[in-house]
Order: sequence, then C-alpha cells, then structure tokens
Amino acid sequence: MSSLDPRKWFDRLQPQTLQIATLLLYLNGFFALIGLVDESDWIGFARVTKGGLGLLVGLAVVAAHVLGGFLMANDRRLGYWLGLVAAFSPFLLRFWVLADFDGISLWDRISGNNTLSLIFEVALCALLLHPHSREHQRVWYR
Repeated sequence: MSSLDPRKWFDRLQPQTLQIATLLLYLNGFFALIGLVDESDWIGFARVTKGGLGLLVGLAVVAAHVLGGFLMANDRRLGYWLGLVAAFSPFLLRFWVLADFDGISLWDRISGNNTLSLIFEVALCALLLHPHSREHQRVWYR
C-alpha cells in the first residue's frame, strides 16, 4: 500500500462528480472554519450554545471536510466516507443545535433558513451519492 502524497490535493482523473465534490468539500470546510471562529454559522452557534462539546464537534466537522477531500484526491475509501459524513453534517448539526428550541419548523431545521447554503449542501450530498461517484470509489479507491 502506497503512502499518501502530501502534494496531491486534487485528482483530475476522477469522474466530474468526485472532482466537484472534492472542491466543494474544501470550500465548505473553509467556510465551516470561518463560521466556527466568528459564530456566524451553525457551527459557531453550536460552539456558543453547547460549550466545549460544540467546539469539538465543530473542529471534527472542519477536519472531516478537509481530510475527506484530501483522502479522496489520494484515492482512499476512508476519504469518501469522511466526505459523506461532512456532507450530511450540516443537517445533523442543525437538528442537534435546535433540539433545545421549541416552535421551530421541520423546514427550518433542515434548511437552516438559508436557501443558498442549502443548495450547496444538497449538491455535495448528491455528488457524493451519484452512481458514478459510488462506482468509482468502489472500484478504484483503496
């Protein structure tokens, strides 16, 4: 088994679905880090409302985005699974953070009341779950 190439952050030989998913993982990871630091996103809100556990969950979400993209670029199956966890993390995070609040609709818990962010979150999930992506990772990833 070969080691990871620290210079390989993107693989142009993968299907377009995985290429775009890799870029979205990096982009969402960057914005998740910004949201964690300045409390402008659900990750930052989790850090404030849930304390130390919220900070750990936020750091894990950021790490899942970046490591998922990096490992996917290096053809690792673990990267694909981390990417899936990262892709679905905003939905799970909102449910977790908003569990303490009553009167919030299911749509607001799913969307976070931000349509543009929801579009990118759903797109990342769809790209990773696309048949081309699943087949490529099943055949070629180690």
